[in-house]
Amino acid sequence: MLQKENLLNKTHPKNTNLLFFMLNLKEKKGATMKKFFSGLLTSAILASSALASYQFITIGTGGVTGVYYPTGGAICRMMNKVKKDTGIKCSVESTGGSVYNINNIKKNELDFGIAQSDVVYQAYNGTGKFKGKAYKDLRVVMSIHPELLTFVVRKDSNIKNLSDVSGKRINIGNPGSGNEATVNLLFSQPSLKNIKFTKEGLKAAECPNALKDKKIDGYFYVVGHPTANIKDAANSTAIDLINIDGPAAQKLVKEKPYYAFGIIPKGMYKGVNHDTKTFGVKAVLVTSAGMSDKAVYSMVKSILDNFAKFKRLHPAYKTLTKKDLLKGFDHKIMHPGAVKAFKEAGLL
Repeated sequence: MLQKENLLNKTHPKNTNLLFFMLNLKEKKGATMKKFFSGLLTSAILASSALASYQFITIGTGGVTGVYYPTGGAICRMMNKVKKDTGIKCSVESTGGSVYNINNIKKNELDFGIAQSDVVYQAYNGTGKFKGKAYKDLRVVMSIHPELLTFVVRKDSNIKNLSDVSGKRINIGNPGSGNEATVNLLFSQPSLKNIKFTKEGLKAAECPNALKDKKIDGYFYVVGHPTANIKDAANSTAIDLINIDGPAAQKLVKEKPYYAFGIIPKGMYKGVNHDTKTFGVKAVLVTSAGMSDKAVYSMVKSILDNFAKFKRLHPAYKTLTKKDLLKGFDHKIMHPGAVKAFKEAGLL
């Protein structure tokens, strides 16, 4: 005790209380530490018990700069607002995109994933990138935003419709891309197959400058809107967006369950003061047949019940309607939990 008093006498008054506490803690460390660790253990058990009461689900998305990642975040935000009622907590994971997400749902390494509607079709039917590897337990939860085939042209190109590309220099996408495949499929339709034009194979990132420098007259790009790519093009030269809704597009959308029509709203890009109708694939939320009905039902219901708030979470959802959530896929492979939620909302 004398040692303690001598030390306290040499200590600045402002520090006396703190030092006195530290010295007493040292003397009573056995009892104090026992109480401390007992409290810590109790807190850990309570926290663990609280966490154990939740079902944790993860959504595989895409790169953090794309639309898939914030879309997963928007869905989780809706889910986590009602987690006390549902007992489900949602988180997102940045991934390699469509094919990666489906493959990892199949391996039970992801619970949900976002994928292009054409890739979902291929995976379920064992075609394209999944040739010979059909995943029949793949289930659709809902569609989300459209990824539309967009035709960007210079205003001085005098291109007003698809027929006007005759004799022009048009970028259709880099070789082997889904972009190229979609454009070639469009121009293989009877109403367009006789139109001849020079096909360029630039990457999308190269197109705004190529358009500005008049190396091309226009370019096709399958993308969600708004996109920085087309904003860059519009800010460097006068552009227009061309409707793709004629007989060829109508035929494709009718024949291919993974295609759907969509609108690019006016005013989204500088100088484009009209709505643009076109078609494309959809970003689709998928899971496995083994996912619980409760989790899927809760996810869809949380979005339908808070749809106006959900639409405000990303510009790509601006024109989204509840009915759009059911487009771009075969309803035969919808998860039962999703079917229940859409039926309750009067949409099925």
